[in-house]
Amino acid sequence: MALICAFVGIDVAKDHLDVHVMDGHAFRCANSASQRPVLLEKLPTPGSCLIVVEASGRYERALVGDLTAAGHAVCVVNPRQVRDYAKALGLLAKTDRIDALVLAHFAQHVQPRPVAQTQQKQAQLDELVTRRRQLIEHRTAEVNRQTLCVNKHVRHSIQHFIDTINKDLKRIDREILKLVESDDEWKQRYELLKSVPGVGDVTAVSLLAELPELGQLNRQQIAALVGVAPMNHDSGRFRGQRHIKGGRASLRATLYMAALVGTRHNPVLKKFYERLKAHGKAAKVALTACMRKLLVILNAMVKNNTHWKLATND
Repeated sequence: MALICAFVGIDVAKDHLDVHVMDGHAFRCANSASQRPVLLEKLPTPGSCLIVVEASGRYERALVGDLTAAGHAVCVVNPRQVRDYAKALGLLAKTDRIDALVLAHFAQHVQPRPVAQTQQKQAQLDELVTRRRQLIEHRTAEVNRQTLCVNKHVRHSIQHFIDTINKDLKRIDREILKLVESDDEWKQRYELLKSVPGVGDVTAVSLLAELPELGQLNRQQIAALVGVAPMNHDSGRFRGQRHIKGGRASLRATLYMAALVGTRHNPVLKKFYERLKAHGKAAKVALTACMRKLLVILNAMVKNNTHWKLATND
């Protein structure tokens, strides 16, 4: 990448984009595919600037895709992190234009890591995995309602909804598998991830969809990105209990189930879990540590393109 000499913040709304370049240039344009060429013309030369946008409920996805396709370095950051940064600067007011200004300052002073070039298939896979998770949640809610229901007509209605969800899940699972098999790199990584005891189809696909950075970061970075890295809470002589925070909550839930299965069927995780318990660690703390260990192992496997080995040491 060329030398970065310009920093840009883009505040993303459903209908418009507020853009601020650190040289003082600011403007607004529509958040639409037809207006994207206008935006690209007004931005600095691709490769010479760092652009920061907030994760904003998927409204930023098409924008990030077009920007990276044009050769720009783009960072998608956590809104809470940017808000805390604004408070530290004493910028308490909040408007779209101010947010764009804050994002530009954030780009200049923090310089977060740019995302990899977004591919259309990556977005499709992410949407399919997200929809699958939503259907599972709906089905669980309906099953819970059915267990408490006494009216047979209501029970029939609930069962009909459950059957419909199950059919949709089968269709989505087929589409997910078809999409994974359409990409040689995904297919190879999918089989590699599944070689780990405790990692099934759902976990492997979720990692492909929601953690494209897997294998590109070191162990500390990948743990912090997902939100399984313990954070210190110390002050002076006080030593507080460390907790995980931030990260990608949906992916943590998937890793939790994989680690739970792994403590029973994965020899490395099982031994690690039992050792932590023997040292007096609470079950939840030990299981969280297993989530982190599993993630670190998977990251190393993808980075080195190696399948699971019983002698894995991390």
